[in-house]
Amino acid sequence: MLVGLQNVTFEFGARVIVSEATWHIQPNERIGLIGYNGTGKSTLLKLIVGEYQPSAGTVERSRGTTIGYLHQDLLSFETTQSILEVALTAFERVQQLEKEIEELGKELERTGDEKTLHLYSDKLHELETLGGYDIHHRTEEVLHGLGFSQEDLARPYQEFSGGWRMRVLLAKMILQQPDLLLLDEPTNHLDLPSIEWLEKYLLHYKGSVVIVSHDKFFLNRMVTKIVEVYQRQLHIYSGNYEFYETEKALRVELQQRAFENQQEYIRQQERFIERFRAKATKAAQAQSAMKRLDKLDRIEEVEIERPNIKINFRIDKTPGKILVELKNVTKKYGNNIIVENSSAEIERGDKIALIGANGKGKSTLLRIIAGIEKFDGERKWGHNVEEAFYAQHQLEALDINNTLLEEMKTCGSQKTEQELRTLLGCFLFSGDDTDKKIRVLSGGEKARVALAKTIVSKANFLMLDEPTNHLDMHSVELLVESLNKYEGSLILVSHDRYFISKAANKIWEIEDHQIKEFKGTYAEWVDWKERMAIQREQKEVKVVAAPVVQQISEIKPAAPVLNREQKKELQKVQRQFNQVEEKIARLKEEKVKLEAALADPSTYSDKQKFAAAESAYKKNGEALELLNQEYETLFEKILSMETEMD
Repeated sequence: MLVGLQNVTFEFGARVIVSEATWHIQPNERIGLIGYNGTGKSTLLKLIVGEYQPSAGTVERSRGTTIGYLHQDLLSFETTQSILEVALTAFERVQQLEKEIEELGKELERTGDEKTLHLYSDKLHELETLGGYDIHHRTEEVLHGLGFSQEDLARPYQEFSGGWRMRVLLAKMILQQPDLLLLDEPTNHLDLPSIEWLEKYLLHYKGSVVIVSHDKFFLNRMVTKIVEVYQRQLHIYSGNYEFYETEKALRVELQQRAFENQQEYIRQQERFIERFRAKATKAAQAQSAMKRLDKLDRIEEVEIERPNIKINFRIDKTPGKILVELKNVTKKYGNNIIVENSSAEIERGDKIALIGANGKGKSTLLRIIAGIEKFDGERKWGHNVEEAFYAQHQLEALDINNTLLEEMKTCGSQKTEQELRTLLGCFLFSGDDTDKKIRVLSGGEKARVALAKTIVSKANFLMLDEPTNHLDMHSVELLVESLNKYEGSLILVSHDRYFISKAANKIWEIEDHQIKEFKGTYAEWVDWKERMAIQREQKEVKVVAAPVVQQISEIKPAAPVLNREQKKELQKVQRQFNQVEEKIARLKEEKVKLEAALADPSTYSDKQKFAAAESAYKKNGEALELLNQEYETLFEKILSMETEMD
């Protein structure tokens, strides 16, 4: 065991966070720590590292266990060092050894002392054992994986924004390789390529990892155990997030069924007692029944503690077919080109996810569409378009002197006060929270108010920049459900793959300074990208192999002296070989056509067409594989026969 919570109770004033909670973290575990916002996930991590002490119970840590803890408070760290230097501080012992070796080297040059030589050799051996010779390579590799360019590595840490600083600190923590890595919302500051890189890295991490995250895709791929903070207890599930969802639903169903069965039993016993306690012959039995009921361990009725609201959009006007038209749009920041002479259209009914790595200009393009970013080219607004734009800078537009409820009333949604309170409950503001002034809210809370205002507006076109960053999983589910029912159009930027996969019917990607559109869901886009990557690799292999094939074809085999039987058999095998070769050529032609069909985004808009094309492509591949095996066998046979007859 690395760390254990044993019957731990922790309170903030009168509020109980956990009560008599027990949880043991073993080596090589990957755990997802989940729960609604405010249930105490971050508090549990602070108990594990010793920042908080339990009110009752004990937190045990194995001797020598090293713990790395990534959390938002780390952003207060300031330094003038470059990001490479900051990340390299993960190797304190190696850096200390390098200094000691340098000093010993100078002393050796001066004295030639044998004792110093032995010490110098020992230090070199320790440096080698610690992998000290490749720390720069390892550090650069991790920083590149988290999205930093080679040029970025020499830039001062203080030049970077909060999200990029958090990446540097995450890199440092990964490089330290603690026995237990605690990550509080690590994906909040990462783009999709960096999240995918982190997944691959952590899947092979030798220590244990505890992750607090609202990203279902990330948890599904990463963890093998879920610990849920719910009703001041810790509930443990041995599986990923999908397993947890299925298992929890089953547990809830069983508990409810057991509760209902017990209630029926109690009613029967109470009827028996009521009927017979006055009868002398049955009084003793009635008394026994009363005692049984008194001793009965009562099963609690299932109560789901979560906001449960349906967000209903109201749209006043139906827009024209084209909402926004971009023509020959160019946007540059100095030498950094975001888009160049790119054109695109947003049609009525489109629900577009704008995805890609950080720095590609997703938020910039969203601002161009919203009309608040300068650019070259033309942006044409459609007929009857009523837009609403949500982004982090919208927080500045909130009136800090308003209460939450007063601020929501400024939207002109015509919703009642009770409806607005219920909506705020969905965005994790309940009870007296709605009467708080905007000025006392945290950044995350202000972001949720701004998002609630966007959602409640009567807009028929929504522009959303990272709308899920400050929402828990249940609130993301509610938002997805609402956006699916939303009759308007939208374009969103998000790194939450679950949210994208559920909310979008089109994908936009900025590639080679152009807006590339894919008509289909996120899952279909991922499949298509993978196929295109395989296709490119195959083409590269063909290009490399072509000269070799040419050389082989130019080699003319010596004419062997053959006897009649051997010659007849060889000719038979050669005919078979030629037939197989012709079949392979035909299948390859067919494959090229199928690949062209699958590369055409319009294929994905017709489910039957897509299914037929995919099925044909699969059959083609299977047939090619079998023929290639036969081709190889016949080729080997011909070579063998010709060798024998030499």
